[in-house]
Amino acid sequence: MLEEAEQQIRGYLDHLCHEKRVSPHTTNNYQRDLKRLSDYCDSRQIERWQALNPQDIRAHIAGRHRAGLGSKSLQRELSAIRSFYNFLLKNQWIDNNPAQQIKAPKQAKKLPKILDVDQINGLLDAGTNSALEIRDLAMFELFYSSGLRLTELSSLDLSDLDLDEQSLLVRMGKGGKSRILPIGSQAIIALKNWLPLRAKQSQPTESAVFVSKQGTRLGQRSIELRLSQWCKKKGLAEHVHPHMLRHCFASHLLESSHDLRAVQELLGHSNINTTQIYTHLDFQHLADIYDNTHPRAKKISK
Repeated sequence: MLEEAEQQIRGYLDHLCHEKRVSPHTTNNYQRDLKRLSDYCDSRQIERWQALNPQDIRAHIAGRHRAGLGSKSLQRELSAIRSFYNFLLKNQWIDNNPAQQIKAPKQAKKLPKILDVDQINGLLDAGTNSALEIRDLAMFELFYSSGLRLTELSSLDLSDLDLDEQSLLVRMGKGGKSRILPIGSQAIIALKNWLPLRAKQSQPTESAVFVSKQGTRLGQRSIELRLSQWCKKKGLAEHVHPHMLRHCFASHLLESSHDLRAVQELLGHSNINTTQIYTHLDFQHLADIYDNTHPRAKKISK
């Protein structure tokens, strides 16, 4: 590429940082994406951004796909290219956006892994041996009881809990939306076991429900590590992460109630299409039962 073309990339990245206030992480990703596009242009002896056409963009993305890049990453690269070309258009350095109509290959939908009810009961009924485990059990019960996201549980404050009403308030869910959620009886018991210990352990000004040994708010990474350690100690072979407990909450609730709208509200999904993945999980569960029990459905052994 000509030096002018490289300067335009630098101008775009500066625009992202100082005018759009894009995060450094996103800016770095876009910089790498545009560097790959620039390398593609060099390989084709294309010197100016104006010279790129939709066939070039499609060929570049196809090459990235053959290199093993997944659909989400390809979509991000296309987003970076489209955004860059819109910047060039705004500055009247080009007269069209060749990436505008290019789409990334669709990714096959992967159903989230979940634990069955017996596995969940085994995980949560395993017992506690320390104050930290009492805290951990309260966290894990709350994940499964109320379908919280990791960020929502980590940011939960004492003032968000109403144990008398058996409910909690998520102040800032995804998209900045708040919602009130019920707390199940087992999670209430676990919280009542933890809160007196928390009062002795937390810093005087700390408002978090879940605190570390130092008395400060427990971070998201620490919660993930504690769940992983809990599962290993309790002998569960599955790799369990906080979001899996949210998946279990949604799937088990839908399996029992068949009320998709209610599950959508509890999860805090703005679009019901996001919630519908749990109908596939529910069907898969029914299909497995069918395959294992129906006398005319069992597979013939060879």
